[in-house]
Amino acid sequence: MKELDPQHLFYDSPYPVKLDDGEYIFRTDHDIVYAVSFKQESFFDPIPAYWFDLMNRSGKASPSDPKVRETVIRIIVEFFRANPDIMLYMCDSANDQQAQRNRLFLRWFMGAEQSKLFYIKTEMVIDEGMENFIAIIVPRSHPYLEDIIERFDSEIAMFRANKP
Repeated sequence: MKELDPQHLFYDSPYPVKLDDGEYIFRTDHDIVYAVSFKQESFFDPIPAYWFDLMNRSGKASPSDPKVRETVIRIIVEFFRANPDIMLYMCDSANDQQAQRNRLFLRWFMGAEQSKLFYIKTEMVIDEGMENFIAIIVPRSHPYLEDIIERFDSEIAMFRANKP
């Protein structure tokens, strides 16, 4: 993965973002520290795919803060500027809030009108009795968009078929 341009993230984001040990870190006005990271996934080979991970490093409840949404969207847009590939996202299941996190992420993403530039699809799968929400985000201009969507749907169907 190509690193994101720290100049764009530091100056163009509502909260300045810095790169620290492979994570993109920002601190909110409420003194909450967030970290964003990307980890490579191989099941779309040869097309690069990366898991997007957003973590609240402070462990404190996060009040509604539109600047967090804008900063996260800026990181995602910068990711795709540097890496016009595939992004995958699985909602954290802590406190059984994954459905709410999925709705929030979709609202953030669609609220930023990114749907004109990116295809996003979310699927719910059950793993060990727990609902999990998995999303795929791909630039609409990707030359293999239809193949990628087909592969994602196939992976989800195979996962569901292999579960009791």
